[in-house]
Amino acid sequence: MKVKNPLGIEKMINYPAFDSVEAKRLYLRKMLAGSYRIFGKFGFSEGVAGHITCRDPQYPHCFWVNPFGVSFRQMKMSDLILVNEEGQIIAGKHKNLNGAAFAIHAAIHKARPDVVAAAHAHSLYGKTFSSFGKLLDPITQDSCIFYEDHGLFDDYSGVVLDLSEGERIGKALGNNKAVILQNHGLLTVGHSIEECIFWFVTMERSCQSQILADSTGNKIVPIKHETALNTRNNEVGFPLAGYFSFQPMWQDIVKEQPDFMDIAEPEEALVI
Repeated sequence: MKVKNPLGIEKMINYPAFDSVEAKRLYLRKMLAGSYRIFGKFGFSEGVAGHITCRDPQYPHCFWVNPFGVSFRQMKMSDLILVNEEGQIIAGKHKNLNGAAFAIHAAIHKARPDVVAAAHAHSLYGKTFSSFGKLLDPITQDSCIFYEDHGLFDDYSGVVLDLSEGERIGKALGNNKAVILQNHGLLTVGHSIEECIFWFVTMERSCQSQILADSTGNKIVPIKHETALNTRNNEVGFPLAGYFSFQPMWQDIVKEQPDFMDIAEPEEALVI
């Protein structure tokens, strides 16, 4: 579908270009570490639960992820580890990998070669809404982002440690931008880290909005089908819109917590 994009976002911003795979990897690691800080700032961490991954630009069957047990609020570029499709840590100073992170994200990245990044956390309103076992309704402009573009994984069986369960989550995600993991939390994906993170933040707040609306006991008036689809496809829910909407969050975290950028250019070539 051709995006009409009446907001003119494509005239305001473009995806970054890189002269080398090393420059792109450095950029992705910076964005990933900063995204963990954003999750920490918004309170999306819950003990050791939660993870964000991004596909390596040179080795597409490998992805960067947080080491197990390191606080989102303390995450730095130098903390990130690179994991292959067999669950082996092949780069990074840490040696501890979250088994659930691998089981879920390895399956997602394998099933969706178009996906650069995936994010999952046990955020308060997301995990609360997930207990209803239903999809979000198009009750606000923001929730239209996910209208007919998110799935439901309705078979919670405990902590995800088996690759087969990760594959089933991948099937529930399908070609959508997000999936609600029943009794568990939210998971979003994106063609960029920026898009993926904005989808997660907005989905969490859409869950909060619907919980609040439902709690009033008043009749909720949903947005009409055609309007919800148009809003998603042509106004707020296409990839570049997610990328662009992320920028204010990024500007804030860079100003507030610049210490996450602890690796200076240039970065050495990675050989595995």
